[in-house]
Amino acid sequence: MPDPADQNARAHAEDAGQPQLRRRRDLRRADGELLDARTGTMPAVTPNSPAQPDGTQVTRRTSWAEVAAAADAAQPAAPNRPPVSAQSVTSATIASAPKAADGAAVPTPPAPPVEPPAFRRVRPTVADTIAESPLPDFISSPGLFVKEQKPRPVGGFRGALYSLTGGAWNLGPSAKQRQEDELAKRISRQLQGSYNTAILSLKGGIGKTSTTVGVGLTLAEYRGDAPCAIDANPDSGDLVERALGEGIYQQSSPRTITDLLENIESVDSLTALARYMHHAGRLHLIAGEQDPEVSDSLTAAEYLRIRKLISSYYSVALTDCGTGVTHNAMSGILQSADNLVIAAGYAVSGAKRARSTLHWLASHGYEDLARNAIVVITDKDEVSSRVDKDAIEEHLSGICRELIAVPHDRGVADGDLVTLDVLKPETRRAYREIAAAIVDGYR
Repeated sequence: MPDPADQNARAHAEDAGQPQLRRRRDLRRADGELLDARTGTMPAVTPNSPAQPDGTQVTRRTSWAEVAAAADAAQPAAPNRPPVSAQSVTSATIASAPKAADGAAVPTPPAPPVEPPAFRRVRPTVADTIAESPLPDFISSPGLFVKEQKPRPVGGFRGALYSLTGGAWNLGPSAKQRQEDELAKRISRQLQGSYNTAILSLKGGIGKTSTTVGVGLTLAEYRGDAPCAIDANPDSGDLVERALGEGIYQQSSPRTITDLLENIESVDSLTALARYMHHAGRLHLIAGEQDPEVSDSLTAAEYLRIRKLISSYYSVALTDCGTGVTHNAMSGILQSADNLVIAAGYAVSGAKRARSTLHWLASHGYEDLARNAIVVITDKDEVSSRVDKDAIEEHLSGICRELIAVPHDRGVADGDLVTLDVLKPETRRAYREIAAAIVDGYR
């Protein structure tokens, strides 16, 4: 074989004066025996290269990337290989399975499942913990996320301590304040529909109208919707005068229940109805007829028309029925009443008349009204000490749902304007108890 050096010298002599590119191209031999370091190729022998007839292996030129890839492919497989699927090993398993005498393949028992090492502990993820824990109910259990705060005490030593410490020491409300809060909650209970309470008595001058005004003002103070009071007294009732005062009532337009009846067909809104009403704060009132010649002309049918109109705009209505239970409008009042307030006094005659009223109602088809009635005893005239008040209360309490006593108060006994601001705390509390008992009877 000629010396490679001589061949390179001869090639340079033949190509003298040729460009460098041509000399580099011609230096490459087709048989691949020479190696030029500037070409970036090298002979590579792979296991799959074809062999010549004389046994020598044919070399081919390849890049460094291909050589590196071939070297990686020749590396032994890693010991920890991923599990092979059942389909990929089916043919290999069958081919390597032992044969029976008749040539049939003997089934190989399945391999036992691979269990994770005993020392390896699987920890639950945050997602697993959230999924397994019960979800809190944000609607029915708001106390899970907000600390309960004590109500603020009002008045007394507890209220003074709360104010002096800026709220740092909160002993909570007293028992008296909790009772007052409970009364306010009962009075302000939301109602579905319209309800009517009739206030009546068999004897005049025992606090029937003052009770209507005091309870009506109390309902207006605590309820979100304004109540309405109707004067259905056939004997020139003074309901509006007791709520507004005589002077204010005379200065206003004295529209009465008779005027409303004459124009009731044109009243189709609360605005139109307001032209026939009077307002003592949030208490709305319909005045009774003052003319004695027509005051007793209100019939049961006419009252029912008034009641139907009022029910469209007011959820609570009070009806001052006057004295007696046999006048013309009384059957319509009792027919539409949801509960009753029976006015009585501490005089012996007043207690007897209250009991007679309840017996009359029970014997004339109004047993439910009599059983659920509220008896209000007003100490209007400060009866003498010879009268046993406890005996009178015990005598009446067994035939009604609830009995409430209103203490003596000059703001009620004078027979003039009734306002809550001038009443004694005990009187105002009695009116709150009556209002709560009335609303409790609305079912």
